[in-house]
Formats: sequence, C-alpha cells, structure tokens
Amino acid sequence: MTLTDAEIGDLLAPAGFRFIERIQGEVRLPSLPPYYSPASAGPEHGRFDSHQDEIVDVGASDMADKVNASWYRMATEFGLFDANREYLLAVNRESLGEEPDDEPFTVWLRVRLLDGWDLVGSEVDLLRSGFATLFTTRFVPEFTVASLEGQMMMNTTVWGNGTVSTIVIRP
Repeated sequence: MTLTDAEIGDLLAPAGFRFIERIQGEVRLPSLPPYYSPASAGPEHGRFDSHQDEIVDVGASDMADKVNASWYRMATEFGLFDANREYLLAVNRESLGEEPDDEPFTVWLRVRLLDGWDLVGSEVDLLRSGFATLFTTRFVPEFTVASLEGQMMMNTTVWGNGTVSTIVIRP
C-alpha cells in the first residue's frame, strides 16, 4: 500500500526533515556523461569528495558524527539549501509502498532540514543503505539529495571497502 504524504512526513521526522511535498514531473540535476553515475564521475565532471578525515568505516564508533558533520559541511559549502533550508531528497518507489516497476524508480521529495537533525543516528529506514546490509547489521546511511534549482547533487554512499563518505556533483 502506498504511503500517504502524512505517513512519509512521520517517517522522515526523526531525522530532522519536514516533508513539504512530492515532486511531480522531472527533477533537474547536474548533467553527467552517458553511463556515468556520481560515483564514477571525476573532478572534470564537477565531483568533490569528503575530506580524507571525514571518510569513516561503517563499524567505527564515531561513524554517525563523522557522516553527519561531513554531509552538513558539504551541503552548506556547495549550496544544497535554499533560504528556508529546503532541498530535494530521493527515495525509491518501493520504500514508499509503490510498485517497484513504476517509472521512474526514484521519487523526489521536497524537504526542509530542521534544527536538531540527525541523519544517521535517527536510523530512518528511508535513508538506509541496502548495500551495507550485505556486510553489517548496523544502520548505515546511503541517500541522494539535490538543490531545488538543480545546480548540485550529493550522494552519501557506502563503498566496497566498507567506508561511508559523501560526494558532490556541482559542475
């Protein structure tokens, strides 16, 4: 059963998000060459990575603090937020109770970041990495956000070596 907007808002609230609306239609994102993902893009495509000291092992005791701090630094530095701290959050249709074969696979939600947010420690399932469940039972985040005007996008992602970091695409 498809989640209502109120139910989505309730699910996102512990992370410090205020749900504003589902985005209907296409979302403008920075363009990458065909067959490139943000993870495979390079500096020449506008990719920026977390600082080396912000990359953290999924098992580290300070994983939540480091991922939150790096995410917020990069969100601020690269212009994710509008004047109301609003931006777009991508979630997959299946996590919203929709048919996984619907097109497109991703649903974009307009959200506002509230005071007291905690993207990692809140353990909101809509932000959970499916990939990380292959090697840990611990909550590990993996999600994509974008600025409202489409000038930048960010991925907090889990890498094959068991680390978590954030990358920005801002050509």
